[in-house]
Amino acid sequence: MTRQHRIAVIAGDGIGQEVMPEGIRVLEAAGRRFGISFSWDKLDWSCDLFRRTGRMMPEDGLERIREHDAIFLGAVGYPDVPDHVSLWGLLIPIRRGFDQYANVRPVRLMPGVKSPLANRKPSDIDMLIIRENTEGEYSSTGGVLDEGTDDERAVQESVFTRKGVDRILRYAFEVAEKRRGSVTSATKSNGIAVTMPYWDKRFAAMAEHFPKVKTAQYHIDILTAQFVRNPQLFDVVVGSNLFGDILSDEGAVLAGSIGMLPSASIGAKRPSGAWTGLYEPVHGSAPDIAGQNKANPLGAIGSVAAMFEYSFGLAEDARRIYGAIEEVLNSGRVTADLKPAGKPAQTNEVGDAVCTALSARAVSA
Repeated sequence: MTRQHRIAVIAGDGIGQEVMPEGIRVLEAAGRRFGISFSWDKLDWSCDLFRRTGRMMPEDGLERIREHDAIFLGAVGYPDVPDHVSLWGLLIPIRRGFDQYANVRPVRLMPGVKSPLANRKPSDIDMLIIRENTEGEYSSTGGVLDEGTDDERAVQESVFTRKGVDRILRYAFEVAEKRRGSVTSATKSNGIAVTMPYWDKRFAAMAEHFPKVKTAQYHIDILTAQFVRNPQLFDVVVGSNLFGDILSDEGAVLAGSIGMLPSASIGAKRPSGAWTGLYEPVHGSAPDIAGQNKANPLGAIGSVAAMFEYSFGLAEDARRIYGAIEEVLNSGRVTADLKPAGKPAQTNEVGDAVCTALSARAVSA
């Protein structure tokens, strides 16, 4: 029996408009292969909408997508709209409105891709970065005081609640139990004297509930260095909103290109057991190459695999999508950011290749 899922599609800005069609094509190809059909609600929420209306999305935007099975996003932001306006007008309200507290970003060096780190093989770079997604340093609490005077100062509060910290740590430990059994905490308690010692205290308390999981703690500055020097040390890495954001971008580059990295923002589970999720490539809108059919669509296509795993509960089919991606990477028919030996492929050509590879994959039992 064919299952059907309703997807909210927000292509957004810049290259989001180019990678999104390839993600949708792969979703449809996977659906045909694995017995799933989709209905699409394509929404024009973007900086272009902001220019026309003064809003990144309609006032009732969250209600319009609340009952969808998944939200698929391309990219947000463009130079003529301040970043804090575009981000706080669209992406952050979705994450917080649906309490998508865990941002999950796999960082893996895939076969056929060369890391900028010398002599690294796929088994050397295989980590999962789990970022707290709804509080921490990304707070709207604060303001500019005594504006226009010599005493002008900007104050912004970080918010770390026990509920928020514990649930992201618990999720990280639970995932580590299913992977290689190791969790690394990103902290900075030697310089940030209140919130980071609190994070460390909760990390130690959570570790007591998972005695078989190995733990490590690094200050964020040396952790970024260790990602470069010794990426093989890391399995699951958990960090606050800011630290997780920084580490996942660094990890994407180590794995070959920021265009490669998918992400899932997941929160409370539905009665079916599936996560309520938003899926997007990690990269931005890249206005410098927008409209040129040069963008790497594999971050968006990898986000399709994440959607299958978290929102549809089809982990095996998700692995088949990743397998199709690996076939394309091994073929060398990739976009310019991956520095192919021959002529770079265009965005749509990579999408074509993944669909072709996927059509040959075995169907779920």
